[in-house]
Amino acid sequence: MAARKAAVLEAPPQHEQISHTKLSADDEWNLQQERMYKMHRGHESMHVEMILIFLCTLVIAQVVLVQWRQRHGRSYNLVTLLQMWVVPLYFTIKLYWWRFLSMWGMFSVVTSYILFRATRKPLSGRTPRLVYKWFLLIYKLSYAFGVVGYLAIMFTMCGFNLFFKIKARDSMDFGIVSLFYGLYYGVMGRDFAEICSDYMASTIGFYSDSGMPTRSLADDICAVCGQRIIVELDEEGLIENTYQLSCNHVFHEFCIRGWCIVGKKQTCPYCKEKVDLKRMISNPWERTHFLYGQILDWLRYLVAWQPVVIGVVQGINYSLGLE
Repeated sequence: MAARKAAVLEAPPQHEQISHTKLSADDEWNLQQERMYKMHRGHESMHVEMILIFLCTLVIAQVVLVQWRQRHGRSYNLVTLLQMWVVPLYFTIKLYWWRFLSMWGMFSVVTSYILFRATRKPLSGRTPRLVYKWFLLIYKLSYAFGVVGYLAIMFTMCGFNLFFKIKARDSMDFGIVSLFYGLYYGVMGRDFAEICSDYMASTIGFYSDSGMPTRSLADDICAVCGQRIIVELDEEGLIENTYQLSCNHVFHEFCIRGWCIVGKKQTCPYCKEKVDLKRMISNPWERTHFLYGQILDWLRYLVAWQPVVIGVVQGINYSLGLE
């Protein structure tokens, strides 16, 4: 009798006797949530302090970043781009996301080559079009991935996946991954396009970031790529048309669209007069590209600076002994 009682006392709890191989993914998740709840039971006041620390740090970080961006925009953009490039790589290697790592590697190799071509002096006449074609392709692909991901998420939330016998988890994962790919590479493409457009325009000589242009612009020369304009304003081109801004300077349509939309430039490449994007982008379907660009600016903060804020909060909590 005593041996039986000892065996009962020494027996592990019932949930520990269950083999993990027999548990489904949902049961394993529920078991982890139960353990987490027991671990943090009675820590309500401590959790309130942690939330307050997080909110205060978030507000202070937002103020600091806004001031930094307004006072030293170039250094802010450079540091943000570097973090956008490196932070996802760290989590990718840590979590073994090889699919993202392979896409990140291909994007980095091609973009590095494009950046190398854009910063050469003297600048090849073919380089501006090569640069704008690449980043415009990235822009359109990222936009398509973002739309597909958003539709897949809405598709799952409305329950349409059941009609095609697709598991909700699979369709939701596909939507989230596609949306992230679209937003992330959209941000990276826009930032690198801005750097390349600055270097190329300054090298050509028609555009100067500060001061007057170093070369005079002829009537039949595009100030973005420096090439001659063949198609007249009132003619219909086979590949691209010719566009004239409100300041009467004439450009290749492909060049000026890449300058304004992809490179986020709001001024004329030659005289720096403000560009009216609403007048330039007449197609209502193309206006969504401009709105999509504003969404990408929000993601830049979430990917580049949110991990830094969370790291600071965790450091404060650790120093104060909060768990």
